[in-house]
Formats: sequence, C-alpha cells, structure tokens
Amino acid sequence: MASAVRRMEPMSQSRRMNQVLEEGIRLFNTQKYFEAHEALEAVWLKAEGEEKTFLHGLIQVAAAFHHYTRSNPAGFRSLLEKSWRKLERFGDVRDELDLAGLRKQLQPWRDLLDFNRGQRPANPPPLPRMSTTEERHMPG
Repeated sequence: MASAVRRMEPMSQSRRMNQVLEEGIRLFNTQKYFEAHEALEAVWLKAEGEEKTFLHGLIQVAAAFHHYTRSNPAGFRSLLEKSWRKLERFGDVRDELDLAGLRKQLQPWRDLLDFNRGQRPANPPPLPRMSTTEERHMPG
C-alpha cells in the first residue's frame, strides 16, 4: 500500500514577510519590544527599497519602547523621532498596518518628551498598540 506523499511548496518571500510582520506586531502589542525588534529585523535584513525603510521604522518604534522600559530616555527620544520620520512617509496605511492610528498613539509620547525634556513622565500616555486596517474596522 503506497502512501501519498504531499509535496510542500516553498513559502513565498512575501507570505513569509507578512507572517513575520504579524508576529512582530503581536510581540509589540504584548509589550515584548526587544523580541518584536528581533523578529522584524530578520525580515528587514532581506528587504529592499521602501519595504526596508518601512520595516526599519517599525523596528525603531519597538526599540524606542524597549529603551523606555529600560529607563533610557535619551535612547527612547532618539529612536521615537527617527521612527516617526521614517513612518510618516508612508501615509495612513502600509502592508495593512494602520500607520495613522499608530502615529496618533505616538504623538502624545512625542509631546510629553518635549515637555519633560527627556525625563521619564510621571503619568505617561497609554502604551501604543499596532493594529491592522482589518482590526480597526472590526466592531467591538
């Protein structure tokens, strides 16, 4: 009795990138900023052009909040601003990620940093979450 062997097709680069992006978002949203940075960096190293810039911006957001959790305000400020400059180039949505919503959550942090001159805030805004455009339109 011969068993059927199913041949597995190699995963496309695009599909792999989407899965890693989703994993990076999941890690970011569970406040595992260092792990999110590492997951996204694995894809960033292979990316090119605008995709590389976009991923670098996301990596910098994750790294910024990693610095925040480690009480490194200078690193936090620097990376938050660098990520902002990269991500603002991509409009409201990129790869189904709600960049407008992310920037809206990051702006109070930028304002607070300007006000506190790099000191850790006593009453910080809520930690940001990354969401897809699909999540943004879900009832709930």
